[in-house]
Amino acid sequence: MSVVSCIAALLRRAAEGFFKFLAWIGEEPISRYRPEAHYMRGPGPAWRAKHHGH
Repeated sequence: MSVVSCIAALLRRAAEGFFKFLAWIGEEPISRYRPEAHYMRGPGPAWRAKHHGH
């Protein structure tokens, strides 16, 4: 094998891996920050049941 064909094979494998990576990224949706999903609304019923008598 010549040096050029070895380099071409290496670049081909690198490109295949890169495109597989890009396809994998494309499968995952980009999650957006939603503050309402992280909003703390205060103590819940379990906390109230535990601390009610104190």
